Amino acid sequence: MSEAWRLLLLPGDGIGPEVSEATEAVLEVAAAWLERRSGRGVAVRRGWIGGAAIDRWGVPLPEETLEAARASDAVLLAAVGGPRWEHLPGHLRPEAGLLALRRELGVYANLRPATVWPGLEGRSPLRPEVVAGTDCLVVRELTGGLYYGQPRGRGVGSGGEIRAVDTMEYSADEIRRVAHVAFRAARRRRRLVTSVDKANVLENSRLWREVVSNVARDYPDVRLEHQLVDSAAMLLVSQPARFDVLLTENLFGDILSDLAGGVVGSLGLLPSASLGDGGPGLYEPVHGSAPDIAGQDRANPLGMILSLAMLFESSFGAAWLAAELREAVAAVLAEGWRTADIAAPGARLAGTREMGRRVARELERRARAGEAGPDARAGRRSGAESEPVDSAARPHMAAGA
Repeated sequence: MSEAWRLLLLPGDGIGPEVSEATEAVLEVAAAWLERRSGRGVAVRRGWIGGAAIDRWGVPLPEETLEAARASDAVLLAAVGGPRWEHLPGHLRPEAGLLALRRELGVYANLRPATVWPGLEGRSPLRPEVVAGTDCLVVRELTGGLYYGQPRGRGVGSGGEIRAVDTMEYSADEIRRVAHVAFRAARRRRRLVTSVDKANVLENSRLWREVVSNVARDYPDVRLEHQLVDSAAMLLVSQPARFDVLLTENLFGDILSDLAGGVVGSLGLLPSASLGDGGPGLYEPVHGSAPDIAGQDRANPLGMILSLAMLFESSFGAAWLAAELREAVAAVLAEGWRTADIAAPGARLAGTREMGRRVARELERRARAGEAGPDARAGRRSGAESEPVDSAARPHMAAGA
């Protein structure tokens, strides 16, 4: 038997532990299926980050967590942050731990798909006919720009007033490498890259546009268009289905990907993958820690479950399993099950745990039908409920320290 894939799970803060628990129910089933098919299971280790790490260790990214991340094949993170830590200085706030983890892992390309799932067209604030067919991918540069540029900080000006400075900085190499990620992704999709900048004002964006245009010459089969960020935001809410791959720097990508989440109905549906040149990928839902609903079993776990699908595809090389997992999510949604953020009146309401259990059961059904042969698979949707998944009885996942 091959050595198990090493996965570091970081539940974090707010709703993080809840969506992590729901996702683990799905992970148990997926890991069992992967091991039966490939002979390679998944070894899970848990760690601390963000506010939870501050409370336990006094820092938002303990060295123990960082070492475990470096030794892993992939990192699955739920959420960080919350108002209880907002009084801390910037370098000790929960978000500083996430930024440091991204930097230390060298994950410079953040991929955020935003898709309108069948049956959820009416949950978008846009008219169904406007949002129908929306399926875009935001490729966001993740380790440069305003979030990391120097100098940054606060000081006192000549008149005695407090001043603050943040620096937006990019090199041509940083732009070039993330542009290649976007163009390669477009080749697997509808072959359109929309590069977003503010080249009419910012020198930084003028370099961005120049470098992206040069990279485009290596991809003659992909069409490139440039959009100013304000124009892109307007088009994203008026003609969202026109976009395929949006390529952005760090700040613009942060904003536009959240906007895309609103367009498709909820941030709770959005997964993400952060990738670099080798080393572990970092996977996390887009929704944040949502402290206002933490502990209420109301959070939508689908963003983290779909992040798990991206993890299986990009880090574990199991695209087939990622596809099965996405189809399991689609099947549960097709049955009418909804968490509160995507529920219309009269919907079959499910809490965080229940939604995770239902996806896990659907994935288990798919596994049994697939292993029984094509005839059984064709008839697998009989409507009968399967037995609950007994994760405690599965030996394929080894818990780490």
